[in-house]
Amino acid sequence: MRISDVLRSKGAAVATVEPGTSVSDLLRRMADRNVGAMVVVGPDGMVGIVSERDVVRKLNQHGPNLLGMPVSAIMTTTVASCGPEDSVDHLSALMTERRIRHVPVLVDGALVGIVSIGDVVKIRMEELELNREQLQAYISQG
Repeated sequence: MRISDVLRSKGAAVATVEPGTSVSDLLRRMADRNVGAMVVVGPDGMVGIVSERDVVRKLNQHGPNLLGMPVSAIMTTTVASCGPEDSVDHLSALMTERRIRHVPVLVDGALVGIVSIGDVVKIRMEELELNREQLQAYISQG
């Protein structure tokens, strides 16, 4: 299965935020959208990603002052990404290896979607269910 199949199933909407947005506003937007990460987009496209994990780690360092800081101060700038033609297996390995939960999908540098670990798990569960049904049908016909 390809990343394009995942996006077709879940949709291509991506929650984004600007680098100058305050962490407080970021948290409000994440809660409003019920997402665990937002892609940080500047005038020239994607410049980073910020997740709940980034906020928690920086909160430990900066305390309550973190809420007034800009997203650019806490975002991850080396962003792992994938393309629509990449396989879900490849993405799953990337997420495991890099210990990340959200991967932006890019086409020629343009943001076209995002895939979370939850999306990967959902696809895996659907594949397992289909395999179970096929095995059950094979056995009952045998």
